[in-house]
Amino acid sequence: MASHPEIASLMYHEVTDDAATTGFQRPGALAYKHSTAAFTEHLRRIDAAAVVKPGRVVDVDFAQPGRHLLLTFDDGGKSALFAADLLARHGWVGHFFIVTSLIGSRTFLNAEGVRALRSGGHIVGSHSHTHPMIFRSQAPAKMAEEWRTSCDILGQILGEPCVSAAVPGGDISEEVLESASGAGLRYLFTSEPWLVPRRVGDCWILGRYSVKITTSPARIESLVRFQSWTRALWRRRLKVLATQIAPPLYRMYIRARST
Repeated sequence: MASHPEIASLMYHEVTDDAATTGFQRPGALAYKHSTAAFTEHLRRIDAAAVVKPGRVVDVDFAQPGRHLLLTFDDGGKSALFAADLLARHGWVGHFFIVTSLIGSRTFLNAEGVRALRSGGHIVGSHSHTHPMIFRSQAPAKMAEEWRTSCDILGQILGEPCVSAAVPGGDISEEVLESASGAGLRYLFTSEPWLVPRRVGDCWILGRYSVKITTSPARIESLVRFQSWTRALWRRRLKVLATQIAPPLYRMYIRARST
């Protein structure tokens, strides 16, 4: 038996039937805005197929073997409260990662909404302060500033330390992971679809599968059965390799999807 846990984390963003009312409004965000019907079907499939029910990362014993399923939501768009309500109907909690510079703006949660998530038993963490699209390209001092500023704001809103975060844009490097550990974070979620958590300093690094509107309910069933993760990881690694071969083209692509 493995001496470590396996953690299947699914990454969502918005759940809405009106994309213009929540979250980022740039072209690249549309692929992550699930309709109510689609997300409800995903939850139904999770309920039927999952080998374990969704839990919280703070309740995982990383020293013990076992399987865990986590549901996460990035950005902090207004639809987060709706997604949280749908989770509550199943008796589940999730993880919501907030871009703190956008709190209170038109399509994002205000401070009251952030507190409402936490009062519902959900984990609220940082998605950086300004959401740099290629986080790994930031200087180490800038990375640290992003984490610390965001965590300070969330700490003031919630009255408790911020211990979890998700990397904006999904691109990681050793410097990114070390910056999270240096900022005092205990859990950092990536966009790399691996099951086995890793340790950098005092911070656990967790993988996630990025769920898009093109992700089928059948794929969700497979993932929550802890299947298909190896294939997903290899596909992700090929994509990352392509971005590293031609960095200027990748930056142009990101700019086009961000405006």
